[in-house]
Amino acid sequence: MLSDIKQLSKETAVYGISTILGRFLNFLLVPFYTNVFTQAEYGIVTNIYAYIALFNIIYLYGMDSAYMKFASTRELGDEKKTFSTAYNPVFISTILFSFIIFFFRNELADQFQLGKNNLEIIFFTIGILFFDSVSLVPFGRLRLQNRAMKFALIKSINIIVNLILNIILILQFKLGIEAVFISGFVASLLTWILLMPEILSNLKIILDKNLLKELLKFGIPFVPAGLASMVTQVIDRPIMLALTNAETVGVYQANYKLGIFMMLFVSMFQYAWQPFFLKNAYRDDAKILFGKILTFFTLAASAIFILLSLFIEDVVKISIFGKYIIGSDFWGGLYIVPIILLAYLFNGMYVNFLAGIQIEKKTNYLPLVTGASAIVNVIANFILIPPYGMLGAAYATLFAYLVMAVMIYFVAQRFYRVQYEFNKLSLIGFTLLISFGGYLIVKEYELINLFALKMLSLLFFVLLIFSLRLVKFRHLRSIFS
Repeated sequence: MLSDIKQLSKETAVYGISTILGRFLNFLLVPFYTNVFTQAEYGIVTNIYAYIALFNIIYLYGMDSAYMKFASTRELGDEKKTFSTAYNPVFISTILFSFIIFFFRNELADQFQLGKNNLEIIFFTIGILFFDSVSLVPFGRLRLQNRAMKFALIKSINIIVNLILNIILILQFKLGIEAVFISGFVASLLTWILLMPEILSNLKIILDKNLLKELLKFGIPFVPAGLASMVTQVIDRPIMLALTNAETVGVYQANYKLGIFMMLFVSMFQYAWQPFFLKNAYRDDAKILFGKILTFFTLAASAIFILLSLFIEDVVKISIFGKYIIGSDFWGGLYIVPIILLAYLFNGMYVNFLAGIQIEKKTNYLPLVTGASAIVNVIANFILIPPYGMLGAAYATLFAYLVMAVMIYFVAQRFYRVQYEFNKLSLIGFTLLISFGGYLIVKEYELINLFALKMLSLLFFVLLIFSLRLVKFRHLRSIFS
């Protein structure tokens, strides 16, 4: 069983290569864009990419997850039939969706504030959506076959090409914001080309009606669920802007993004976790194995939480060539970072609990769960922001992800009962509470040097983890050797 956890850990680390690289290079593009574009131009770029994220959910309609589910069991066809029945409809519908966007290009240009002279940006946006969508089912196949290194390599090439083209087209050829979308289009096209051997070796001109019906039944609930998840992620900003002011939103957004470290860990884990649980769902010890994996995940996420919560202030105040990770004017919002980190930790637990839903093909419950989370987030924001400002918005996010994790747990357990180690999970929570809670209390009395207190709190966390036998040295050696 430890060998399975070791394999999952290694694949999580490999997926992390492209995930971390992508986030880092995108982070570098922000100061680059803000130094070469006007505020209005940068606003247009961020607005269009927000729409791209929205359209991606509709373009794909959960077919990548549906493919992985049915390809893992081959219950309704062999590998090539399953791949083709998933890929062909996506390819056809993607063409249809693209024509619809093309037909309404003038209206979208007005919505994006592009003007008639920048309509080519709409065309490049259509290209990005097209090639991103027709690449996700092949990427799903790579994940399902444990080819994490090839997945990470292609993703990394996409990211690097995008970055280099941005720099060349903007600085050398003096193009405006269209350079951003030309770069994205070329990177997405190249990705599809690199995946072409994977596509051609598995594609048939075939469409199994019974299989397609099951794929759609499994995948379509991901559309409303994805849209509701987007609401949970972004709705606090417009609500805060309406209830406070732009300065508060700016400080909140800058510090909220520091939660990216936990989000990265969850994303890395999710890439490896989904194919892992689909392929191991029906082995005799699967429900015990999945329970242990949640324990290891929670332990790793808790270590990230305590480390970042204690030292994030020290990290952001490190000067690099006279600049900081976030400007000194934004440091007043650092107190929300632990809350956002904890929210993403619960999001990671939600990702763990999703296993039962996908294994038993109960994805129709996903819109209900994510919709409830979005509603909780909206209500909590309106209640908490007026008295508590950005702290209230951070707690609203935490409550939303907590509700999402709890609801999906009870739904999943109803259909696929995993033997989670709640005694150990409770002890991990207790360890976090004592270590970080104790730090917050002692900090108020100023009895000890602050940095020394942070080191003692971290050491106390580590000692508690081992003294409570939540992890053993031999287990760590076995997993990471």
